[in-house]
Order: sequence, then structure tokens, then C-alpha cells
Amino acid sequence: MARPYRIQVEGGFYHINSRGDDRKDIYKSERDYEKFLEYLATAKGKYKFFVHAYCLMTNHYHLFIETTQTNLSRIMQYLNTSYTVYYNHKRNRSGHLFQGRYKSILVEQDAYYSELTRYIHLNPVRAKIVKKPSDYRWSSYNAYLKAKSDGCVDIDQAKQRLTMRLSNYRSFVEGAQDCPDPFKKVYAGFMLGSVKFIKGNLNQLQTEVNSKDFAHKRAIKNAIDPETIIDAVADYYKIDVEQARYGRKRPLTAKAMAIYLLRRKTGLTNFQIGEMFGMKHSTVSMAALGFEKKIVQDKRIKAAVDQISWNFEV
Repeated sequence: MARPYRIQVEGGFYHINSRGDDRKDIYKSERDYEKFLEYLATAKGKYKFFVHAYCLMTNHYHLFIETTQTNLSRIMQYLNTSYTVYYNHKRNRSGHLFQGRYKSILVEQDAYYSELTRYIHLNPVRAKIVKKPSDYRWSSYNAYLKAKSDGCVDIDQAKQRLTMRLSNYRSFVEGAQDCPDPFKKVYAGFMLGSVKFIKGNLNQLQTEVNSKDFAHKRAIKNAIDPETIIDAVADYYKIDVEQARYGRKRPLTAKAMAIYLLRRKTGLTNFQIGEMFGMKHSTVSMAALGFEKKIVQDKRIKAAVDQISWNFEV
């Protein structure tokens, strides 16, 4: 199946949705919700985007964000990868946490801003978790009611774009007798807006597709799940994933190779990689540098790196 299109624009408004693998829970404790929001706040600082609304459900989440750069893939790689590393390390597990790639829809905010924030905030009510959206802790709804940021949502940005005053927002959300699903109007699975909006962005997409280096740009921007890299290394050396992570004898080369590839192919920090392998961040750096020397000195290791990398190249 072909991957869904990604239109990455400066000043783009996106609805983001990401689900747990096999629809399994991705949050199992209050600390999990808090940690995800901490990563979201950190991502805002790193990648300079605005959060207009969010809702974290048990097995998925919704974000409504505005980019200030053409860096949507980098934002999502950091967010999902960081949370996956935390979640797996906390529960001594490995493997994918999220189901495939995140889903992103480019939104014409002038036409759909208020409607989309309402839809996001009513998720817990539709799921019958609470009767009122204000009773749900893990969304930006109460920040809207208080007209004050909760550390993640950018209330001042919301004030500028809502079609009503924040003081009237509760009645807009909770007083709706029949709240329409805005996603029934999504075009081709990745755009929501007027005909003019859609045509303009399709023209931009066509320009990107026709550019000579489009494939190269897409390869750089698409996120690589760290578990995919570790799985590929373990398969190559015919060992299990735990040996690749924590082995102390023959799998040492596999462990060093996995660390090297994670540093090269993902946005993980040395600290995050260290959490995955039970190592200090300084040791991670030393292991990667030592492996780089081996690649230069040993053609067999260089060939192994190339062969393993082929498994997850875009």
C-alpha cells in the first residue's frame, strides 16, 4: 500500500492522529499522560510550532498544531519516538508502540478552526468516558475555559482564530445538539478545506513530486522507528532483540551497530538511546565513535551496515 501524502508547509495547520499498535493502549497511568505532554512541550521548544488543541485518549491522541517551518515530520518523529522509548523502557518491553505512521490532515483553519477544536474536545464524551468534556483531564478543553495555557496549548493563538469569544466557548461545545464530523469532508485523506485551498495545495504537491530531489527529501523527512533498526540488527546477527540490547559477549558488535544506526537514522539523543540499552549517555557516544572507526577499518562491518540499512531505507 502506498504511503499517504505529506504536504509540509510553513504556517500549515494540521490535525494529527496516532493510534496504538493493534489499537492497544498507549497510556496506562497518569504518569504516561503527563510524560507525553512533557515531550509535546519540549517539542514545541525545539521545533517552534503552536498547539491549538489536543486530546489524549487511552489508545490514541489528537493534536491540532500550526507549524512555523516545514518540519512536520521532524516534530512527529521526535514526539512519537521519545514517548515510545520512555514507554518501552518503563515497562521493560521492546517493539512498536504506534500503529504505522501518524495520520496528518492539512486544514484550512479559517473555515474549520472552531469546528475542529470542538470535535477534538468532545472525543471523551463520544467515547462515553465522561459526560462533560470539562471532566476529562487529558485535553486542552479546560485551558480554553480558563483562558489560560496549561503549558502545552497556545491559548493566545486560539483567541485570535476562534469564531467566538472564549467566554462563549463552553456553550459552543457543550450546547451543540448535533456536532458534525468535519473529517467526512476530508479530500483524498490528507486535506480539509475549500476547493480553492485544495487546488492550491495540490499544485504545490505536484511541484514537489516533479522536483528532481523529491525522493531524497522525502527519505530524509520520513521518521524511522528505532525498534525497526534494532529488529534489523538482531535479524542480521541471528540473535533476539534482548541480546542486541544487553548482550555482553558476541552481540557486542550488534549492540554497537544498533547504537551507531540509531544516532545516524533517528532523532534520538544519547540519553534516550542510553535508556534503551541500559547505558550512560557518555558511554553511548563512545560506543558510536568506536564503531565508526571499525567501519573504516573493516570492510565486512561496512558491508553489514549497508545491508542492515537497506531494510529500513525509505
